[in-house]
Amino acid sequence: MKSVDDFRLRFGSREYVPIMIGGMGVDISTSDLSLEAARLGGIGHISDAMLPTVSDRRYDTKYVRDKLKLYKYNVANPNKSEVQFDLGLIAEATQTHVRRTMERKRGDGLIFINCMEKLTMNSPKETLRVRLRSALDAGIDGITLAAGLHLGSFALIEDHPRFRDAKLGIIVSSLRALQLFLKKSARTGRLPDYVVVEGPLAGGHLGFGMDWAKYDLHAIVAEIHEWLAAEKLDIPLIPAGGIFTGSDAVDFLEHGSAAVQVATRFTVTSECGLPEDVQQEYFKASEEDIEVNTISPTGYPMRMLKSSPAIGSGIRPNCEAYGYLLDGNGNCAYITSYNRELLAHPGAKRLSVMDKTCLCTHMRNFDCWTCGHYTYRLKDTTRRREDGSYEILSAEHVFKDYQFSKDGKVMLPG
Repeated sequence: MKSVDDFRLRFGSREYVPIMIGGMGVDISTSDLSLEAARLGGIGHISDAMLPTVSDRRYDTKYVRDKLKLYKYNVANPNKSEVQFDLGLIAEATQTHVRRTMERKRGDGLIFINCMEKLTMNSPKETLRVRLRSALDAGIDGITLAAGLHLGSFALIEDHPRFRDAKLGIIVSSLRALQLFLKKSARTGRLPDYVVVEGPLAGGHLGFGMDWAKYDLHAIVAEIHEWLAAEKLDIPLIPAGGIFTGSDAVDFLEHGSAAVQVATRFTVTSECGLPEDVQQEYFKASEEDIEVNTISPTGYPMRMLKSSPAIGSGIRPNCEAYGYLLDGNGNCAYITSYNRELLAHPGAKRLSVMDKTCLCTHMRNFDCWTCGHYTYRLKDTTRRREDGSYEILSAEHVFKDYQFSKDGKVMLPG
């Protein structure tokens, strides 16, 4: 019986432990978490989701305060088209986070950054260009394109000196999505170095409709494998979503996958950015406590705990301070829903908005408890303390359990 350690992910002449920790946004996948993955010979992700906000918390910058001060006059205005991000400050925040992370890197692994196309920031093309290029400038090992088709993303960086040096990959949930990306990117003469195939059991935003349960990760990966072979394209596939044990990972590796991407089990590690009180909510969750809903303003379904404080919250939109999901015209689905409820309940002291949520504010405050399908199994990966709470794990412990475990077993701490 094999373990994950019997396999290696190969990029050129270099080999890595075939474990990639996913890029959970708004500093849930922290630098510390990604650095542990790299130290142990695998691949870790940081995320560029809301990086100016993350920078304020991590590096004592004042991006949010200064942006709010600049646009405070517009707070009561439902039209947010004037609320723009300073591209120079986006570059500065991205470079600071990436550079400080890379300066601390040890070991033979890699550190990538997860870049969401749906983070439109009131100027989708220009803000994305700056985020991608700034990460390359600051020395990131690779970029994973996420939350969108990214049909024009390679073109935004094809003249960058590191375009063919850095590892570039994309997350897809179907063969069709991959085909569209490859067709659009073909003129750059650059194939992705890897493709993460994210299935319907993943955490957070899903690349499926509300019929997600009809799809199966194994079937999607097999279909893409078959198509790549027919096209004579040698692109490493990395399945993700619902890979809960080392044995789950081995099943994919034995069938030709190059590595696996995992995240859910790392949400309850000390290196993860989630506060411990939220981690305890993850441990306590039952299968019935997890839902896939449509409250994200991005238009994607999103898996989370039903008890998330973000659900039903009717807080005033904080676009002047945040505004990461404003489209190119300054619109956001939450603003529309909020203003509808405001009109329907004039003078109400507290609004409830059920169909959408202010994702920026609630992600910033760790009130949107996105999670993977198997979050309810986390309690079985640790020990319960005398006070009823659960022991927080180390990233090294979880990584090595994936790497060496066999027979569907999970190694408990201690």
